[in-house]
Amino acid sequence: RRVHGEKHNELMLNIWFQSFFTFDLFSLVVCAFLFFTTFVVFFYLKSLYRMAATNEQNGSFDGSTDAAEALKERANSFFKTGDNEKAIEFYTKAIDLNPTAVAYYSNRSIAYLKIELFGAALNDANKAVELDNSFVKGYYRRAAANMSLGKFRLALRDFELVKKRRPNDKDAQMKYTECNKVVKRQAFEKAIATDDTSKSLLDTLDIESINIDADYISAKLEKDGKITLEFVNQILKEFKDEKRLHKKYVFQILRQIRDMFKTLDSLVSINVPNDSKFTVCGDIHGQFYDLLNIFELNGLPSEDNPYLFNGDFVDRGSFSVEVILILFSLKLLYPNHLYLARGNHETETMNQMYGFEGEVKAKYSSDMALLFTEIYNLLPLAHVINDRVFVTHGGLFSQDGVKLSDIRCLDRNRQPPESGIMCDLLWSDPMESLGRAPSKRGVGIQFGPDITRGFCELNGLDYVIRSHEVK
Repeated sequence: RRVHGEKHNELMLNIWFQSFFTFDLFSLVVCAFLFFTTFVVFFYLKSLYRMAATNEQNGSFDGSTDAAEALKERANSFFKTGDNEKAIEFYTKAIDLNPTAVAYYSNRSIAYLKIELFGAALNDANKAVELDNSFVKGYYRRAAANMSLGKFRLALRDFELVKKRRPNDKDAQMKYTECNKVVKRQAFEKAIATDDTSKSLLDTLDIESINIDADYISAKLEKDGKITLEFVNQILKEFKDEKRLHKKYVFQILRQIRDMFKTLDSLVSINVPNDSKFTVCGDIHGQFYDLLNIFELNGLPSEDNPYLFNGDFVDRGSFSVEVILILFSLKLLYPNHLYLARGNHETETMNQMYGFEGEVKAKYSSDMALLFTEIYNLLPLAHVINDRVFVTHGGLFSQDGVKLSDIRCLDRNRQPPESGIMCDLLWSDPMESLGRAPSKRGVGIQFGPDITRGFCELNGLDYVIRSHEVK
């Protein structure tokens, strides 16, 4: 029994030691794991706290949502002051930190619209709708971009959706109505269209029978309608006083300028004598007082002081009518010393979107607005100075091998197409990298210095002058 008891006790002791050892090892592993995890979490939270404190002190940001919101607010402040390019820069930074925030794309879209990068605006609006198909502003931005691109049916579809979801939104209702009118008008014009484009509204007007009230004391044309320097100086002064030229004289100016533009090629050659000054001006955009300032600094156009105004005379500014009437009058006065080229804003869609059409209707009539559209179709598309310098509003082409002779014989008497030589001349932009790329405007292309070099070499040119961008 004693022996048996001793062996039994020894066996129980071994079992107890083995159990204790096994349990103790398991506990140690668990405790070590918990300690390590707690250690890692503690230092991770501590590092986040330090980072947040540092960011709060120095204004730098990490990839947090709060940081993205702060960047968006900075972008909004730039947008409110009209600095759209800076706004785009900060909206882009916000998107980099939080690429799923639909409002950032919507906000950047309208900033792109402000600087006429319609393609980029459309892409952002599409992205906003893709991320959240219930985000109404995304559809509104997409409609605005499509409308700017002249895609009125696509725009109408989105405006209709916005109107249904926000029935009390007066702005949405107004945009829907405006777009719907354009779609219906286009359908009507297409239905009654004929191949005869020779008829002009000017030819149906009996301008001579238009009466001028006896109390009209502003500028007057000669009986034969001839433009004189005295008349130009007088309307410059009266437009400064915000007086309006009588519609009879406006019709006479438009008829004369129409007849003059009809005789010109799409590419006009200019000869400038050696050692002579020649001034090229970019976008005026209805800024009458800027035009006056140019004349004050650089002198009025004359036979000794020739000018080329390189498109975008109208839209945006409140005095587009005054600007274009001054330029047309000067062209009639100095046909060989003042030159006018068509810009992308001398088009029907842009005039509807950016104010010129509404301004003409308010100051004169709907018929007058149609006449301006007709005349803009006749504006030359480009100029070449002394066969060495090519001047156009937009830029170069989506294809190689374009010659000056191709431009000269273009049929320009129409609204610009969405692609091709005429479109590129009005819409394209240069870029620093080589080759070609799609344009953020959604129309035309971006072209590199190699494209410019190739065009110049092919046509024996020294360089290209263009406008279209404010830098």
